[in-house]
Amino acid sequence: CRRGSRMEVVLLHGLLLLLPLAALLLYRYNATFHYFCKVAFFNFWIVAVSTLLSPFAALWGRSVENMKLLRAAILPLKYFYGIKMQVWGSEHLNIKGPYVIVCNHQASLDLIGIVEIIPDHCVPIVKKELMYMGTVGWACWLSGMIFINRHNREDAIKVISQTARTMQRENLRVLIFPEGTRNQDKSMLPFKRGAFHLAVQAQVPIFPIVISPYRDFFSSKDKKFTSGTCTIRILPKVETQGLSPKDVPELTETVRQTMADALAEMSTSQRGDQRAEQPPLLRC
Repeated sequence: CRRGSRMEVVLLHGLLLLLPLAALLLYRYNATFHYFCKVAFFNFWIVAVSTLLSPFAALWGRSVENMKLLRAAILPLKYFYGIKMQVWGSEHLNIKGPYVIVCNHQASLDLIGIVEIIPDHCVPIVKKELMYMGTVGWACWLSGMIFINRHNREDAIKVISQTARTMQRENLRVLIFPEGTRNQDKSMLPFKRGAFHLAVQAQVPIFPIVISPYRDFFSSKDKKFTSGTCTIRILPKVETQGLSPKDVPELTETVRQTMADALAEMSTSQRGDQRAEQPPLLRC
């Protein structure tokens, strides 16, 4: 009996030692397992950062200045994932005063790109559901993020009006994803008009920002997550001075088309770069 028990212990220890090796081999050679490991680490990092930084942020109370803590904590993720960031047009954001930033939205991975370009005294408008996600919601609230109920039109209009007044009073910049949801398609979804109503009410300029497609290194559909290059293009500002609510539909479509053209151009450039990197075919 003792000999049998010893054998069971030895076998158990052997299996426990093999598990890390098996996980390592799966991570190295199985793309799906590799994808889920990286996504899990991303989510773990966000929760851990929120949990650790929230008590320090609470010392200053709810303040947009706490965004600097979140930004500093998220910036290292690009090194862990081997993502090279390229930013074009950053000089456009070097102006004083409030403004609205509109950006395309592909995945949670957008966070890595956003922290590269988000200016001082700028907060995102995010879905209200985020507020109830434990320490993540607490960190978002402490950082001054603006929560909006996407399913209650009257509440959303009220938030937009309040934010417009706050922008002028506190010299606040606001970032919004006008597509309203994640989109990894080749073209942009129709834009919600909230960001443009906000800019017109506050009479502040709009800065369109386009993040290049992730499909070369990331795809939730294909369960792919490798290293790669992400390009962020900051387009020239669009003025809203003198515009009224009746101009919002045209303004929305104009900005969307400008961003869609930039996205198409960046997609074409990516394909060209890939072809250039491929070695020439050998001919007999």
